[in-house]
Amino acid sequence: MLKTQGLQRLEQIRAFLEGSQPLGFTAPARDAVYDWIAGELRRLQYTRLSKADKGLVRRYLEKVTGLSRAQVSRLIKQFRDSGQIRDHRGPPAKPFARRYTPEDVRLLGELDALHATLSGPATRKLCERAYRLFGDTRYARLAEISNGHLYNLRRSRTYQRYRGAVDKTRPVKVNIGERRKPRPEGRPGFLRVDSVHQGDLDGIKGLYHINLVDEVTQFQFLGSLERIAEHFLLPLLEALIEAFPFAVLGFHADNGSEYINKRVAALLEKLHIQEFTKSRARRTNDNALVESKNGSVVRKHLGYAHIPRRFATAVNAFTQGVLSPYLNFHRPCFFPTEEVDPRGRLRKRYRYEQMMTPYEKLKSLPDAHQHLKPNITFEQLDARAYSISDNEAAQRLIQARAELFRAINKTQKPAA
Repeated sequence: MLKTQGLQRLEQIRAFLEGSQPLGFTAPARDAVYDWIAGELRRLQYTRLSKADKGLVRRYLEKVTGLSRAQVSRLIKQFRDSGQIRDHRGPPAKPFARRYTPEDVRLLGELDALHATLSGPATRKLCERAYRLFGDTRYARLAEISNGHLYNLRRSRTYQRYRGAVDKTRPVKVNIGERRKPRPEGRPGFLRVDSVHQGDLDGIKGLYHINLVDEVTQFQFLGSLERIAEHFLLPLLEALIEAFPFAVLGFHADNGSEYINKRVAALLEKLHIQEFTKSRARRTNDNALVESKNGSVVRKHLGYAHIPRRFATAVNAFTQGVLSPYLNFHRPCFFPTEEVDPRGRLRKRYRYEQMMTPYEKLKSLPDAHQHLKPNITFEQLDARAYSISDNEAAQRLIQARAELFRAINKTQKPAA
């Protein structure tokens, strides 16, 4: 309680402020302070006082309560307007309705767990496809979510509780392959290739992955092999090239000797591939597409840990039979739109409207059917693309990957 019984007149209040009038007081709760201020203003008839006396009362209220001048002024104004002082803090009487429910947040967490937490636009596209293409009504609200709010949901406590972790080659002058950047001019079939090493263990090399990506459609096929040697590389490379549903017109690699050699050149000639190009010196973007896929796909799904060479057959079955179909038919990608800025420079813009799966990009090309290989039709590809939803494909991917690594880890555990 505020002990102010000894201050009954303005002279006593003035003496108290000047320090000559003793007074003991303790700070009570906020509601009690507001009631006391209202009582003092009534008792002292504040509205009838002169300007100087009002200032005296203000300083008195500030000193006793410990409130600032601005706070006391607001409370006095509230008293003059309504005759009382009350605490306006608290939740609004009619708060904004939540657009996204906790169930939507958990559903987003489930989607991210299935697809290994893709970027915001890619996740948004998956929600759209789940609702509009595959008819999953649970995604009705998430199909309209913005990129920014998607990340807000990922930071929420509900989401957190639900989810709750290349050596450079030396330049060597070789006359095989033309040193330039490919020019597909909107046509599919210009492949980028790169190798990914699956870690060392005590000086023992792990297996390798071969990553081929089409520049225009981002169609992607992955394969795995024991080591980078002609005996293993050439058959796998041929199988991966043959897996593309459209005719392959170009083949681009960095300057690694595993691809820039006469045996690979002979294979490309056998497959009637017209262009064989390699990256230029000091032009790191020449093979940037496939190198970015090394990180966003290979490392994301297979990690960095050592996988022994003897598992190359099992890993290859997974990458070709499970991972590659998921990437081509169920994983959305950004596709750039080229614009010329005021300075005449060519700029690439990555807009959400241009996000789609590689297969949808292939179908959107002008005269797309003319690019397909003989005996391959879009009806056949549609049956493969839409036989299961994106989430079902991701679930199969997770199960197959879990079984693969379970088998790998089981054989590597030391005997008790």
